[in-house]
Amino acid sequence: MSDNKNGPREIVILSGKGGTGKTTITASLATMMDKIVMADCDVDASNLYMLLSPKVMREQDFFMGVRPEISRQECTQCLVCVDVCAFGAINGESLEIDPVECEGCGVCAWFCPQNAIELVENRCGKWFSSETRFGPLVYAELFPGEENSGKLVFAIKEEARRLAEERAASHILVDGPPGIACPVISSISGADHALLVAEPTLSGLSDLERVLDVCHHFHIKASCIINRADLFPEVTREIRRLLDEKNCTFLGELPFEKGVMDANQRLVPFVEAYPKATLTRRLEKIAARLAVL
Repeated sequence: MSDNKNGPREIVILSGKGGTGKTTITASLATMMDKIVMADCDVDASNLYMLLSPKVMREQDFFMGVRPEISRQECTQCLVCVDVCAFGAINGESLEIDPVECEGCGVCAWFCPQNAIELVENRCGKWFSSETRFGPLVYAELFPGEENSGKLVFAIKEEARRLAEERAASHILVDGPPGIACPVISSISGADHALLVAEPTLSGLSDLERVLDVCHHFHIKASCIINRADLFPEVTREIRRLLDEKNCTFLGELPFEKGVMDANQRLVPFVEAYPKATLTRRLEKIAARLAVL
C-alpha cells in the first residue's frame, strides 16, 4: 500500500488474461472520476491513449542494458566475435549485429583482440507524458523484442505519481498489463487497491485465481467485476464462488454490449458514446464505490 495516506490513492486495474475489456473499462472510469492522473502500464501493448486522444507534452527515451557496436576502422575481420557469440547474432560476412538475436551479454567486446567493439546504452523504448480532457496520462512504447518492461512500468508510475502530487490529484488510475509476470508486479508495487476484471470463461476463471493470489501475496486489497457476465452464467457463478473463498470484494456484473466495439472503433470511451446504456449505469456505480474503497 501507499505510505502516503494523505496523498492520491492508487488504483490498478488488472486482469489475469488479455481480452477481458480492461482498457475499455479503464477509459470509461476515467471519464467518471474527478482529479485523476492516469498511467498505462501495459507497455508491451499500450492502447489506452487511443481512447483518450492525448496531447503529448513530453517524450523521453528509455534506456536499459547495453548493445555492441563494431568499429569498421578498428575491425580486422578476424571473426573472433562471430565464434564466441552463443546467440549467432553477428553476421560473419557483413559483421552486422542482429538487434533481435543479440542479448547484450558483452562477450564479443570482451574477446575482441582489437578492442573494436564498444558497448553502448541500449535504447529500448520511450515514454510519454500527455494531457487529456480527463487529466494527465502517462504511457509508453517498448520496442519489439526488447525486455525490461517491468523497469519501464516503474518509470511510468514514478512520473504519474509526480504529476499526481503536482496536481493534488485524488486518484492515480493505472491500466495494468494482463497476466502475473514482472510488469504486473511492478504495476501493483505501492498501490492502494487492485480492481480485477474477469470474464466468464474457464481460462478467465483460472487466470483470475492466479492474479488474486499475486495480490494477496503482496498484501494489495482487491475487488472484482465480471465483464460480459451474461454470456456464460454458469462460469459467472463459479467466479462469484471463487471471490467468496478468496474474500475478494465483488463490485458487480457488467453485461455484454455490442456498442463497445463501435465505441472502440470510433476511439472514444464507451460511456461517452452510449451514456444511457445499462453498461454505463453500472460503471457509474462502480466508479462511485471505487472512490471510497
